Amino acid sequence: MSGLTSTTPIPTDVVVHSKSRVLELQYADDTSYRVPFELLRVYSPSAEVQGHGPGQETLQTGKRDVTLIGVDAVGHYALQLNFSDGHNTGIYSWDILHNLATRQDDLWHEYLAKLEAAGLDRDAPMTAKASGGHCH
Repeated sequence: MSGLTSTTPIPTDVVVHSKSRVLELQYADDTSYRVPFELLRVYSPSAEVQGHGPGQETLQTGKRDVTLIGVDAVGHYALQLNFSDGHNTGIYSWDILHNLATRQDDLWHEYLAKLEAAGLDRDAPMTAKASGGHCH
């Protein structure tokens, strides 16, 4: 998991745009990024999504219409995002958020390629894990 680095910019403002389903991150250098909720959700840093090691990731589907129903500060280093599908275990440190914001195009391409390789549709509902785990 990414840790906070001394060079990571910290947002000066975070705005939830519910209608357009994006989280806007504004920075002191006057840059701002609008990160879609779906991207935030499918790249959640939680163990539920990322697993506990390489190759244990759970490919997320059916998240196009997910919304943010809450944003909570975690100390001075991260946000905890609460999604409409019940997912709320991801702690998004400032560096994770900045990475998602600045690499959106690459991450979308990577996500869509993983879906295609797995033969999954982006809008397919999530299925319960056979290992007894649960999806929210």
